[in-house]
Amino acid sequence: MKQPELGKKISELRKLKGLTQEQLVEMCNLNVRTIQRLEAGEVSPRNHTVKAIFEALEIDWVEAGKAEHQEKIEEEKSSEVNSIVKKAVPNLILLYLALAAGVINLILLFFESGLDVNPMKVDEVNVSTFWWVKAGVALLSTLFLAGMIKMTHIFPNRILRRTLWVMLIINAIFGSVELALGTELNLVILGFYIIRSIVFGSFFVLIGIGFLSYKNVWSNYTQIIGVLGVLSGVLIMSVIGAYFVSVPFTLFKLSQLGFLFWGITKIERTSSPDSTFSSQVTA
Repeated sequence: MKQPELGKKISELRKLKGLTQEQLVEMCNLNVRTIQRLEAGEVSPRNHTVKAIFEALEIDWVEAGKAEHQEKIEEEKSSEVNSIVKKAVPNLILLYLALAAGVINLILLFFESGLDVNPMKVDEVNVSTFWWVKAGVALLSTLFLAGMIKMTHIFPNRILRRTLWVMLIINAIFGSVELALGTELNLVILGFYIIRSIVFGSFFVLIGIGFLSYKNVWSNYTQIIGVLGVLSGVLIMSVIGAYFVSVPFTLFKLSQLGFLFWGITKIERTSSPDSTFSSQVTA
């Protein structure tokens, strides 16, 4: 403990014991002027001086040192965590937009699946409907992924962050191909959707692994997200299993939205003046 905190602490302990400065001097063989200057924070005493005062006040010097060290660690940890999260406060708008995009995108995905389940009949679909659904899914997915990438900076996870970045690029490539070819994609539709299923399925598995790599973040919730991601990815990758993936995939998407919402509330709570942030972030 450094000055002036040390002086204030000694003064508080002395008064708590009902002692005057003169009485404390007699008990620890120091002069009054030393005690006065020490309590005023004017001097930094040597360890043996502080030890003598603490012993006179019947305070365990070793335990006091341990408590001080632990308090310092907690303060540094709290300061580091709050610093990380408070830097994210300006990005709350992006996270809110990502959350909204994720919800709308999940709804649009059901419409998109109607276009994908019977790919050989794409020419029967209204061109305008096809274009708007595909464009909406591509743009909303991009915004959602951007929000999730930001979350991996706030709650550090290098594996998940890198996977999401590549997923963002892959999403843009496949989305551009679909928008460029439109309903004419039926010429090569079967091969295209097989490739897309394998690629996206692989990355869903990697995203799941990324969530599994989280430790002590929101209890075991991230582990559940990870398992759902891996399961969804494997089913989509198998192509045939893609017809049975709707339930685990929907749960996977909903759980990611839950994770995003949890992150937003955590940041908002931390940004308030009287908040304290859990040590989960540093895991």
